Amino acid sequence: MIYRTTAPRSFNRRNTPGLPDERGAVFAALNKPISARPLREWIKPGNKICILFTDITRATPNDRLIPWLLDYLKDVPREQITLLNQLGTHRPNTTAELETMLTPAVVQNYRVVNHEPENPAALVQLGAMRDGTPALVNKIAVESDVRIVTGFIEPHFFAGFSGGIKGIVPGVAALKTVMSNHGARNIGDAKSTFGILEGNPLWRICATRRCALARVFCSTSR
Repeated sequence: MIYRTTAPRSFNRRNTPGLPDERGAVFAALNKPISARPLREWIKPGNKICILFTDITRATPNDRLIPWLLDYLKDVPREQITLLNQLGTHRPNTTAELETMLTPAVVQNYRVVNHEPENPAALVQLGAMRDGTPALVNKIAVESDVRIVTGFIEPHFFAGFSGGIKGIVPGVAALKTVMSNHGARNIGDAKSTFGILEGNPLWRICATRRCALARVFCSTSR
């Protein structure tokens, strides 16, 4: 058998210095987000807030980002905040892993929940996928008044880019919903590749009104 490959493209390397004040940059972004109102303006007295964070398989600096976000939300009573782990279809993270990811103080002082993609009691239907599969999403996220999706952005080999709406599907969706979204028909589409969002069926299906959530604030690193 003969394998043929194309010559790799050449890229100019560019180094970008790190932020001198990471926490200050996060607060500035929350106060002046792109194409959205400041996060504090989303929150009303008594609102239930769900912070969706990436699981242990992702390189998001949760140990810094989540404590900073909670500090930003310090005027919200802790009992109104739930941190929901975007497991997708991955295994649950242990308490020790969550303490490493989020810091022990966060785990001890806030409600932290692992998503359950195969537990019907933990899911709510929000419509259907393109193939008719129920679009099932975590009940905690659905029933919250404000949802804050955290994560990071990088090119993805079939979803175009990670982050954003992927925090909902596959992040906190049912196993069968994820399998529909990540099915061969969608992944095999010519536009399901690095850096493409427009026309990418994985993003188009997630963003459709049949299965999307309203009022989602995205806070991502890159």
